[in-house]
Amino acid sequence: MFRHRIFWIILFVLLGLGTLLWYRLSPEKMEVIVAPVEQGTVEKVVANTRAGTLKAFRQAHLSPAIGGQLSVLAVQKGDQVQQGQLLLELWNKDLLAEKELAASEARTAQAQAESARVQAENSSREAKRLQHLFQINAIAEETIDKAKSLAEAQRYTYQAALAAAETSLARLNVISTQLERTRLLAPFPGIIAEIHGELNEYITPSPPGIATLPAIELLDTSSFYITAPIDEVDAAKVQVGAKARITMDAFGDKHFAARVRRIAPYVLDLEKQARTVEVELEFTDPQDTKNLLAGYSVDAEIILEERSNTLRIPTQALLPGNRVYVYQPQKGRLEERIIRPGLSNWDRTEVIEGLQSGELIVLSIDQPGLKDGTPVRISQEESTKK
Repeated sequence: MFRHRIFWIILFVLLGLGTLLWYRLSPEKMEVIVAPVEQGTVEKVVANTRAGTLKAFRQAHLSPAIGGQLSVLAVQKGDQVQQGQLLLELWNKDLLAEKELAASEARTAQAQAESARVQAENSSREAKRLQHLFQINAIAEETIDKAKSLAEAQRYTYQAALAAAETSLARLNVISTQLERTRLLAPFPGIIAEIHGELNEYITPSPPGIATLPAIELLDTSSFYITAPIDEVDAAKVQVGAKARITMDAFGDKHFAARVRRIAPYVLDLEKQARTVEVELEFTDPQDTKNLLAGYSVDAEIILEERSNTLRIPTQALLPGNRVYVYQPQKGRLEERIIRPGLSNWDRTEVIEGLQSGELIVLSIDQPGLKDGTPVRISQEESTKK
């Protein structure tokens, strides 16, 4: 009995030592991060090379048509204005006086024309009356000739007075037009974005070839659109109407649906090493344009092709030569496979063949020593996240 007990004690000690020795001599398993092969959507996209810009539907840089001293500033920065509303006015008392004088002259000319009309009509009626008397030999021929000449003269006098009245009205219109050039009106409803000028300052319109600040910058924020520079190589793939996805730093990871509305017909060479084509996008949902501010920086992804409910993997798992490492849970080892990829972007890659849904592929492919048959264990932290 005693010998039998000693036998079992020695056996257990030897088993423990063997297990400890095997554990110490066996290779340590590498820890890897994995992700499942899954069904989902994969898109082929192009993105802007530099930050795009959110722009107001309409933007106008406004200045009076002539130079002058600013005498009326009817708005302030941030004001909402309506179409036709007065924004500013230059000193124009001289033109107002000229307009008043021209209006008075026009009224005088109109009255003179009316007087000439009455005299011409009276002379015409008198000539007709005398013509009837002449036909019955009641008056001499000399009398009727004088009456006809007077009527003709009065008719020409009326035409001259009428022309003078029209000239006076035209002069009044010219002065009124000059007066309008001293006033700046809102061409459309919007918000005053900037005002460059103060009361009594002298405003000068921009001469040809010389850029000067506008007096007022007006934004129509009833709607917005996006301009995004696309690399010239990718621009040829983009079509008007293509779907797009918009993100803005101001809204974090929120995505906005959009579509391409215009592709510039020329290449911008502002940067010689990165020539781009400007693409304009519009929001698909008008509700998305609420609470936006013109000037936001924008990132745009234009969707060239899309496949839904297809097998996909994270693009970061794909190695050169279309290789991936698949985790074999039964063996606790990696298996290297070559797959046939389809559509791809920097986030997801379509798998046409080589993998099955639910298989686990390695994401941490930058670890040294990773190869076919490597014993590994799955990162517990990553497994918890999954």
